Amino acid sequence: MSAIELYNAPQSTCSQKVRLTLAEKGLAFKEHRLKLFAGDQLRPEYLELNPNGVVPTVVHDGTPIIDSSVIMEYLDEVFPSPRLSPSDPKTRAEMRAWLRFFEEVPTVAVRYPSYNAAFARHFSEMSEAEFRALAASKPMRDVFLAEMDKDTGFSEARIKQSEQSIRKTALRMQGVLRHSHYLVGDSLTLADICVLPLLVRMSDLGYQRLWSDLAGVSHWLERMMGRPSYAIAFYPGSLLSEQYEHIAALHQARDRNPAEAAPARNG
Repeated sequence: MSAIELYNAPQSTCSQKVRLTLAEKGLAFKEHRLKLFAGDQLRPEYLELNPNGVVPTVVHDGTPIIDSSVIMEYLDEVFPSPRLSPSDPKTRAEMRAWLRFFEEVPTVAVRYPSYNAAFARHFSEMSEAEFRALAASKPMRDVFLAEMDKDTGFSEARIKQSEQSIRKTALRMQGVLRHSHYLVGDSLTLADICVLPLLVRMSDLGYQRLWSDLAGVSHWLERMMGRPSYAIAFYPGSLLSEQYEHIAALHQARDRNPAEAAPARNG
């Protein structure tokens, strides 16, 4: 049996994509849970595996595989049963188009409310110099964090842009899901797995209103969360609301009243 090791973080949406893929395939793996705010992903030994300094990373028979969508496709190619990509090249191209869209639009969008609702509180006690040094140390998040105010998070305009991107995503999905159970063809594919953690995250932060009027998307989300793989991949501690009490209510109140104080600290 091939040896699979997964370096990830419970609350990371990109990690959740890979855990869902592993669960759907019934693959055993050794899990390494990284503490991102302790800087585990920036330690030299991890950067040797993944120079991007982000999670997840899969090590398969000693070879590191990085980037969550690349990992998903790699696992589907190396362990083809059950198949999570269409066998027909044209339909497979349709699935990959969904993957690229999800990477470019909702994956980026969820970061802004996630940081404002949960992660900004970890930076507020830093000096400005300490925060800027931390931002600069992140190979793939330096530009992203450079835009952030360490005390108040990202601007109201940024949060509104994120909402618009998620709404755009939901509307595009609805165009298919109003007459289909899945995004591509008649069975589950990597496209469904790729976007599921993003809508779960936005739901966890109280944004269900962005798709609550779209029956196809709402029913798809219910079905996806009812699959056995969901309970395996979203084990206890995978949701922000499990760590940060009342996170959705606090975030939504702050979103409606952006002039209020900086994000509340945990506890």
